[in-house]
Amino acid sequence: MGDHQTSIDSIHTIDRDRLQAYFDKRAEMSAPVGRITSIEKFSGGQSNPTFLLTMEGSTRQLVLRKQPPGILLKSAHAVDREYRVMSALRKTAVPVPQMICLCEDKSILGTLFFVMNYVPGATFWQAALPDIEKQRRAEIYQGMIDTLAALALIQPAHIGLSEFGKPGNYYERQLKRWSGQYRQSEMKTIKSMEWIMEWLAEHMPADDGLVALVHGDFRLDNLKFIDDDSGYQVSGVLDWELSTLGHPLADLANLCMQMRVPEGMANMSGLAGKDVKALGIPDEQSIVEQFADRTGVRIEHWPFYVAFGLFRIAAILQGVAKRAVDGNASNPQAAKLAEFVEPLADIAIDVANNG
Repeated sequence: MGDHQTSIDSIHTIDRDRLQAYFDKRAEMSAPVGRITSIEKFSGGQSNPTFLLTMEGSTRQLVLRKQPPGILLKSAHAVDREYRVMSALRKTAVPVPQMICLCEDKSILGTLFFVMNYVPGATFWQAALPDIEKQRRAEIYQGMIDTLAALALIQPAHIGLSEFGKPGNYYERQLKRWSGQYRQSEMKTIKSMEWIMEWLAEHMPADDGLVALVHGDFRLDNLKFIDDDSGYQVSGVLDWELSTLGHPLADLANLCMQMRVPEGMANMSGLAGKDVKALGIPDEQSIVEQFADRTGVRIEHWPFYVAFGLFRIAAILQGVAKRAVDGNASNPQAAKLAEFVEPLADIAIDVANNG
């Protein structure tokens, strides 16, 4: 979610008094949260505005995550789904923050929001991990792979999420969803987006019946890490807005996309063109093989999954850019993300043609 900053954009200001009054009346909370002493907006997060709440005594910090203001695309900014999935995962091997409350009363802060405990640990924004010793970079990537495998092995029905997604071919639904959202936020015709949408529709794998809980945006900077006696460990998986029931290879492909994207594209930290072996980081083949070994999932139609992931990111960025143009984005600089939609689609086309 990013490092926090003290300045809060005017359209994303939190009314502290209203929030405090809401907290004071929440008798169903597991424990009183106390008095709010400061509210700071996280600088990261293009989709749902996220705030750090420091409580009286500065011994406890909470995180508030809310929908942005304005007209929202259908099914986007589903903070209520984030709350539900993290609540369900609390007692599994996948580390998530403890949820405090979900507020569906829009009269409090103007939109839906939820509050959770702040997760301690470091966020790594650069995939090459330049500030980490070479011999320790593999620990961080291993933590990602282990956590992703643990997520893929969870049976959704066992944690009350059997109806967290619709039945049927996940990728057919996803292609329809993101193509539709792209059309709603389209500001000009982009030929490479047209090409990749057509290719994905024509090369859709048959439904193999595999169903897993999918994070939807599984990548390095959505995880937090602590360094303990046994090495770097994942302390929290964040940003579950896009989570649903889907195919277990979806998150793996999302993780591996960074191998195909250059550094800095779309504010992503890519590894394309870098010597990952020299960096001490596992390459794409190694990551895929480890995931397959740990989960037993067969890796077939791999170019489709990676190409789809790139297309989806491009469609998401188009939506973020359109919200910025309309004045509703969490980050006012988000309109610039539109310039990355076509390059991401071009990379997806390269994957489609060359594997």
